[in-house]
Amino acid sequence: MKFKIVYLILTALMVSGISNAQQDPNFTFYRYNMNLVNPAFAGANDGTDIGVGIRSQWAGIEGSPETQTVFFGTPVGKNLGLGVSIINDRTFIENQTSMALDFSYHLQLNGDTHLFLGVKAGLNSYKANTDGLVTYGIQSDPSLMGIDGGFTPNIGAGAYLKGKSFFASLSVPRILSPDRLDDANGVAKQGEDKIHLYAAAGYDIPLNANIVFRPSLMVRYVEASPISVDFTAAFAMRDRFELGAAYRLDEGFGGFFIFKASKGLHLGYAYEAAPHNTIASMNNGTHEVMLYVKL
Repeated sequence: MKFKIVYLILTALMVSGISNAQQDPNFTFYRYNMNLVNPAFAGANDGTDIGVGIRSQWAGIEGSPETQTVFFGTPVGKNLGLGVSIINDRTFIENQTSMALDFSYHLQLNGDTHLFLGVKAGLNSYKANTDGLVTYGIQSDPSLMGIDGGFTPNIGAGAYLKGKSFFASLSVPRILSPDRLDDANGVAKQGEDKIHLYAAAGYDIPLNANIVFRPSLMVRYVEASPISVDFTAAFAMRDRFELGAAYRLDEGFGGFFIFKASKGLHLGYAYEAAPHNTIASMNNGTHEVMLYVKL
């Protein structure tokens, strides 16, 4: 078990490898919780959105990555949107919490096409218990001390284009780069956050009166890292169930379902497995749960 924990900690810290050095969590249900990464989504979904989510990666390994999220968005007046997004992300000895207010402005391009422009203003807290590296025999820079920067301000921006049957999204949720733990040739050192650029698009294709095919993708770019690409394809049936498959290029694959318990209440579950045999044999996969309410 100790070897497994050491291996996964090194994986989480490596600038290259399975984790592709991306520092922010992935989400299978990105079509529903879009304002976690794009402030323009606040108020863009024809009503008030409230949701919570939990994502547990590499389940069964002590201290493995886990992410809790809360999001809220609602239109305010004719052209404004207001939202809140909270992300708490824990990865072994690291813990990061981001809290932000989202503001969006609505531009109607024509009868069915709408453009939303958004800004995100928030606070970010990052802590790393570097004493834990010694426990697992991982080397660290002699000058590296426990990183506890308190709360630091941050800003983000995004655009969201919405049509009758499609959407397109482009955003940078955090522009500033506070300190965090990094890796250099197997030695832990103090580094800084990398800017994450997100682009997403999706389309709804009615197949008949009861079934809608919903393909979508999300592309994420991080400096000095391979591009991450998520493909999802789902079938929405009788406006009560949604069944789908997800594939993250070279990182994971799985499936998900969403049950619409009532007109506005959605319950979602997703499972993801790693394609790499070494990682797959040491854990019980990744699980993501979402509770989403639309008012």
